[in-house]
Amino acid sequence: MSTFELVWDSRCGVAESPVWDRANRRILFVDIPGKRINALSVDTGAQQSWDLPEVVPSLGLARSGRLVVALRSRVVMFDPKTGTIDELTGPIDQPASTRLNDGKVGPDGAFWVGSMDEHSPRQPIGSLYRVTPDGRVETRTTGIASSNGLAWSPDERVMYHSDTSGGLIEAWDFDPTTGDMRNHRVLARLGNEDGRPDGAAMDADGNYWSAGPSAGVLNCFSPTGELLAKIPFPVPGPTMPCFADEQLYVTSLREGKSAEVLAAHPTLGGLFRAPAPATGAPVAVFAD
Repeated sequence: MSTFELVWDSRCGVAESPVWDRANRRILFVDIPGKRINALSVDTGAQQSWDLPEVVPSLGLARSGRLVVALRSRVVMFDPKTGTIDELTGPIDQPASTRLNDGKVGPDGAFWVGSMDEHSPRQPIGSLYRVTPDGRVETRTTGIASSNGLAWSPDERVMYHSDTSGGLIEAWDFDPTTGDMRNHRVLARLGNEDGRPDGAAMDADGNYWSAGPSAGVLNCFSPTGELLAKIPFPVPGPTMPCFADEQLYVTSLREGKSAEVLAAHPTLGGLFRAPAPATGAPVAVFAD
Protein backbone atom coordinates (compact mmCIF):
# COMPACT_ATOMS: atom_id res chain seq x y z
CA MET A 1 0.00 0.00 0.00
CA SER A 2 1.32 3.45 -0.87
CA THR A 3 2.58 5.81 1.78
CA PHE A 4 0.02 7.84 3.70
CA GLU A 5 0.08 11.61 3.40
CA LEU A 6 -1.14 14.14 5.94
CA VAL A 7 -4.11 16.04 4.46
CA TRP A 8 -5.19 18.02 7.54
CA ASP A 9 -2.85 18.78 10.42
CA SER A 10 -5.88 19.18 12.68
CA ARG A 11 -4.10 18.02 15.87
CA CYS A 12 -7.34 16.76 17.37
CA GLY A 13 -7.25 15.33 20.85
CA VAL A 14 -9.07 12.30 19.45
CA ALA A 15 -10.02 12.53 15.76
CA GLU A 16 -12.70 9.93 15.03
CA SER A 17 -15.76 8.93 13.03
CA PRO A 18 -14.67 9.88 9.48
CA VAL A 19 -17.64 9.70 7.09
CA TRP A 20 -17.65 10.07 3.30
CA ASP A 21 -20.27 12.67 2.37
CA ARG A 22 -20.47 11.86 -1.33
CA ALA A 23 -23.16 14.45 -2.13
CA ASN A 24 -20.96 17.29 -0.88
CA ARG A 25 -17.62 15.68 -1.83
CA ARG A 26 -16.21 15.97 1.67
CA ILE A 27 -14.88 13.92 4.57
CA LEU A 28 -16.55 14.67 7.88
CA PHE A 29 -14.85 13.74 11.15
CA VAL A 30 -14.99 14.73 14.81
CA ASP A 31 -12.59 15.80 17.53
CA ILE A 32 -14.16 14.11 20.53
CA PRO A 33 -12.64 16.14 23.42
CA GLY A 34 -12.35 19.22 21.21
CA LYS A 35 -16.18 19.23 20.87
CA ARG A 36 -15.86 19.85 17.15
CA ILE A 37 -17.03 18.56 13.77
CA ASN A 38 -14.61 19.03 10.87
CA ALA A 39 -15.18 18.86 7.12
CA LEU A 40 -12.54 18.54 4.40
CA SER A 41 -13.35 19.06 0.71
CA VAL A 42 -11.65 16.19 -1.11
CA ASP A 43 -11.44 18.26 -4.31
CA THR A 44 -10.20 21.66 -3.07
CA GLY A 45 -8.76 20.88 0.35
CA ALA A 46 -11.01 23.55 1.88
CA GLN A 47 -11.54 23.10 5.62
CA GLN A 48 -14.58 23.92 7.73
CA SER A 49 -15.33 23.33 11.42
CA TRP A 50 -18.29 23.64 13.79
CA ASP A 51 -18.06 23.75 17.60
CA LEU A 52 -20.66 21.90 19.66
CA PRO A 53 -21.52 22.28 23.37
CA GLU A 54 -20.32 18.82 24.47
CA VAL A 55 -17.87 16.10 23.53
CA VAL A 56 -18.69 14.77 20.04
CA PRO A 57 -17.93 11.04 19.79
CA SER A 58 -19.47 10.22 16.39
CA LEU A 59 -21.80 11.24 13.57
CA GLY A 60 -23.65 10.03 10.50
CA LEU A 61 -25.32 11.42 7.40
CA ALA A 62 -29.07 12.06 7.37
CA ARG A 63 -31.55 12.06 4.51
CA SER A 64 -32.57 15.64 5.34
CA GLY A 65 -29.03 16.91 4.74
CA ARG A 66 -28.45 17.28 8.46
CA LEU A 67 -26.10 15.14 10.56
CA VAL A 68 -27.10 12.71 13.29
CA VAL A 69 -24.59 13.33 16.08
CA ALA A 70 -23.77 11.54 19.33
CA LEU A 71 -22.88 13.79 22.26
CA ARG A 72 -21.95 12.62 25.76
CA SER A 73 -25.27 11.00 26.67
CA ARG A 74 -27.72 12.06 23.97
CA VAL A 75 -28.17 12.06 20.23
CA VAL A 76 -29.01 15.25 18.33
CA MET A 77 -29.59 16.45 14.78
CA PHE A 78 -27.14 19.10 13.58
CA ASP A 79 -27.58 21.29 10.51
CA PRO A 80 -24.17 22.36 9.13
CA LYS A 81 -25.83 25.04 7.01
CA THR A 82 -27.40 26.90 9.94
CA GLY A 83 -25.57 25.56 13.00
CA THR A 84 -28.92 24.51 14.47
CA ILE A 85 -29.02 21.64 17.00
CA ASP A 86 -32.30 19.77 17.50
CA GLU A 87 -32.81 17.21 20.26
CA LEU A 88 -33.47 13.67 19.08
CA THR A 89 -33.29 11.45 22.17
CA GLY A 90 -32.80 13.40 25.38
CA PRO A 91 -30.35 11.91 27.92
CA ILE A 92 -29.90 8.15 27.56
CA ASP A 93 -30.07 6.27 30.85
CA GLN A 94 -26.57 4.91 31.41
CA PRO A 95 -24.00 4.66 34.23
CA ALA A 96 -22.47 8.00 35.26
CA SER A 97 -18.93 6.94 34.32
CA THR A 98 -19.87 6.11 30.73
CA ARG A 99 -20.30 8.24 27.63
CA LEU A 100 -21.42 7.52 24.08
CA ASN A 101 -18.66 6.58 21.66
CA ASP A 102 -18.55 5.06 18.17
CA GLY A 103 -21.72 5.43 16.13
CA LYS A 104 -22.82 4.76 12.54
CA VAL A 105 -26.00 4.71 10.51
CA GLY A 106 -27.07 1.18 9.69
CA PRO A 107 -28.74 -0.11 6.52
CA ASP A 108 -32.01 -0.08 8.51
CA GLY A 109 -31.89 3.75 8.53
CA ALA A 110 -31.30 3.91 12.30
CA PHE A 111 -28.29 5.35 14.12
CA TRP A 112 -26.37 2.72 16.07
CA VAL A 113 -24.16 4.02 18.87
CA GLY A 114 -22.29 2.33 21.70
CA SER A 115 -20.97 3.59 25.00
CA MET A 116 -17.72 3.21 26.90
CA ASP A 117 -16.57 3.36 30.51
CA GLU A 118 -14.23 6.29 31.20
CA HIS A 119 -12.63 4.64 34.25
CA SER A 120 -9.19 3.06 34.03
CA PRO A 121 -9.20 0.14 33.70
CA ARG A 122 -12.48 0.27 31.79
CA GLN A 123 -15.28 -1.87 33.14
CA PRO A 124 -17.80 -3.75 30.95
CA ILE A 125 -20.73 -1.49 31.82
CA GLY A 126 -21.36 0.01 28.36
CA SER A 127 -24.15 -0.81 25.94
CA LEU A 128 -24.98 -0.72 22.24
CA TYR A 129 -28.05 1.31 21.31
CA ARG A 130 -30.26 1.60 18.25
CA VAL A 131 -31.72 5.09 17.81
CA THR A 132 -34.66 5.39 15.43
CA PRO A 133 -35.55 8.50 13.40
CA ASP A 134 -38.42 9.27 15.81
CA GLY A 135 -35.97 9.35 18.75
CA ARG A 136 -36.71 5.95 20.27
CA VAL A 137 -33.70 4.36 22.01
CA GLU A 138 -33.41 0.56 22.04
CA THR A 139 -30.71 -1.19 24.07
CA ARG A 140 -29.43 -4.04 21.88
CA THR A 141 -26.53 -5.51 23.85
CA THR A 142 -24.69 -4.84 27.13
CA GLY A 143 -21.47 -5.77 28.91
CA ILE A 144 -19.21 -3.63 26.72
CA ALA A 145 -16.14 -1.82 28.06
CA SER A 146 -15.42 0.34 24.99
CA SER A 147 -17.86 0.12 22.07
CA ASN A 148 -16.24 0.61 18.66
CA GLY A 149 -15.92 -0.72 15.13
CA LEU A 150 -19.50 -0.63 13.88
CA ALA A 151 -19.84 -1.68 10.24
CA TRP A 152 -22.16 -3.66 7.97
CA SER A 153 -21.46 -6.10 5.15
CA PRO A 154 -22.13 -4.88 1.59
CA ASP A 155 -25.23 -7.12 1.36
CA GLU A 156 -26.46 -5.54 4.65
CA ARG A 157 -26.88 -8.98 6.23
CA VAL A 158 -24.01 -8.95 8.77
CA MET A 159 -23.33 -6.37 11.49
CA TYR A 160 -19.82 -6.00 12.93
CA HIS A 161 -18.77 -4.45 16.24
CA SER A 162 -15.66 -4.37 18.41
CA ASP A 163 -14.91 -3.91 22.08
CA THR A 164 -11.54 -2.17 22.15
CA SER A 165 -10.80 -2.88 25.80
CA GLY A 166 -11.78 -6.52 25.43
CA GLY A 167 -9.78 -6.81 22.20
CA LEU A 168 -12.55 -8.60 20.34
CA ILE A 169 -14.27 -8.26 16.99
CA GLU A 170 -17.77 -9.74 16.86
CA ALA A 171 -20.59 -10.13 14.37
CA TRP A 172 -24.31 -10.86 14.15
CA ASP A 173 -26.62 -11.81 11.33
CA PHE A 174 -28.58 -8.64 10.62
CA ASP A 175 -32.03 -7.88 9.21
CA PRO A 176 -31.82 -4.56 7.30
CA THR A 177 -35.59 -4.15 7.40
CA THR A 178 -36.13 -4.51 11.14
CA GLY A 179 -32.64 -4.06 12.60
CA ASP A 180 -32.87 -7.45 14.33
CA MET A 181 -29.58 -9.12 15.36
CA ARG A 182 -29.12 -12.89 15.63
CA ASN A 183 -26.41 -15.56 15.76
CA HIS A 184 -23.70 -13.71 17.68
CA ARG A 185 -20.11 -14.88 17.13
CA VAL A 186 -16.60 -13.65 17.95
CA LEU A 187 -14.42 -13.34 14.84
CA ALA A 188 -11.09 -12.30 16.35
CA ARG A 189 -9.35 -11.48 19.62
CA LEU A 190 -6.41 -9.07 19.56
CA GLY A 191 -3.90 -7.94 22.16
CA ASN A 192 -1.93 -4.70 22.32
CA GLU A 193 0.81 -6.00 20.05
CA ASP A 194 -1.79 -7.01 17.42
CA GLY A 195 -3.61 -3.68 17.43
CA ARG A 196 -6.67 -3.72 19.66
CA PRO A 197 -9.69 -3.00 17.43
CA ASP A 198 -10.87 0.62 17.31
CA GLY A 199 -12.91 2.24 14.53
CA ALA A 200 -13.59 0.28 11.35
CA ALA A 201 -14.79 0.42 7.76
CA MET A 202 -16.12 -2.17 5.33
CA ASP A 203 -14.97 -2.66 1.76
CA ALA A 204 -17.12 -3.77 -1.16
CA ASP A 205 -15.65 -7.29 -0.99
CA GLY A 206 -16.96 -7.73 2.54
CA ASN A 207 -13.62 -7.33 4.31
CA TYR A 208 -13.46 -5.51 7.64
CA TRP A 209 -10.77 -2.81 8.05
CA SER A 210 -9.96 -2.14 11.70
CA ALA A 211 -7.72 0.57 13.15
CA GLY A 212 -5.30 -0.85 15.72
CA PRO A 213 -3.98 2.14 17.67
CA SER A 214 -2.14 0.07 20.28
CA ALA A 215 0.17 -1.25 17.54
CA GLY A 216 -0.02 1.64 15.05
CA VAL A 217 -1.56 -0.50 12.29
CA LEU A 218 -4.61 -1.09 10.13
CA ASN A 219 -5.80 -4.69 10.19
CA CYS A 220 -7.92 -6.19 7.41
CA PHE A 221 -10.08 -9.22 8.25
CA SER A 222 -12.11 -11.51 6.03
CA PRO A 223 -15.81 -12.06 6.84
CA THR A 224 -14.79 -15.14 8.83
CA GLY A 225 -12.14 -13.33 10.88
CA GLU A 226 -9.02 -14.33 8.96
CA LEU A 227 -6.32 -11.66 9.10
CA LEU A 228 -5.68 -10.74 5.47
CA ALA A 229 -3.37 -7.74 5.88
CA LYS A 230 -1.60 -5.69 8.54
CA ILE A 231 -0.60 -2.24 7.29
CA PRO A 232 1.78 -0.03 9.31
CA PHE A 233 0.48 3.50 9.92
CA PRO A 234 2.89 6.48 9.80
CA VAL A 235 2.05 7.72 13.31
CA PRO A 236 0.97 5.93 16.49
CA GLY A 237 -2.72 5.95 17.22
CA PRO A 238 -4.80 5.48 14.04
CA THR A 239 -8.44 5.53 15.14
CA MET A 240 -10.74 4.82 12.16
CA PRO A 241 -10.47 4.25 8.39
CA CYS A 242 -12.92 5.60 5.83
CA PHE A 243 -13.14 4.79 2.11
CA ALA A 244 -13.88 7.72 -0.21
CA ASP A 245 -13.75 7.40 -3.99
CA GLU A 246 -10.35 5.79 -4.62
CA GLN A 247 -8.80 6.98 -1.37
CA LEU A 248 -8.57 5.65 2.18
CA TYR A 249 -8.76 8.32 4.90
CA VAL A 250 -7.72 7.57 8.47
CA THR A 251 -8.10 9.69 11.62
CA SER A 252 -5.64 9.63 14.53
CA LEU A 253 -5.31 10.73 18.17
CA ARG A 254 -2.97 12.83 20.33
CA GLU A 255 -4.62 12.37 23.72
CA GLY A 256 -2.60 10.36 26.21
CA LYS A 257 0.62 10.42 24.20
CA SER A 258 3.86 11.33 25.96
CA ALA A 259 5.87 14.46 25.23
CA GLU A 260 8.50 12.25 23.58
CA VAL A 261 5.97 10.64 21.27
CA LEU A 262 4.45 14.00 20.36
CA ALA A 263 7.88 15.42 19.63
CA ALA A 264 8.63 12.51 17.33
CA HIS A 265 5.16 12.61 15.70
CA PRO A 266 3.90 16.22 15.83
CA THR A 267 1.09 15.53 13.35
CA LEU A 268 -0.71 13.12 15.69
CA GLY A 269 -4.41 13.96 15.76
CA GLY A 270 -4.42 14.70 12.04
CA LEU A 271 -6.28 13.26 9.06
CA PHE A 272 -4.24 11.06 6.71
CA ARG A 273 -4.87 9.67 3.22
CA ALA A 274 -3.53 6.96 0.93
CA PRO A 275 -4.72 5.35 -2.31
CA ALA A 276 -7.41 2.88 -1.33
CA PRO A 277 -6.49 -0.82 -1.39
CA ALA A 278 -10.15 -1.63 -2.12
CA THR A 279 -13.49 -0.04 -2.95
CA GLY A 280 -15.54 1.01 0.04
CA ALA A 281 -19.01 -0.32 0.82
CA PRO A 282 -21.89 2.20 0.48
CA VAL A 283 -22.51 4.66 3.34
CA ALA A 284 -26.00 4.38 4.87
CA VAL A 285 -28.15 7.44 5.59
CA PHE A 286 -30.32 8.16 8.65
CA ALA A 287 -33.98 8.03 7.62
CA ASP A 288 -35.15 11.31 9.17
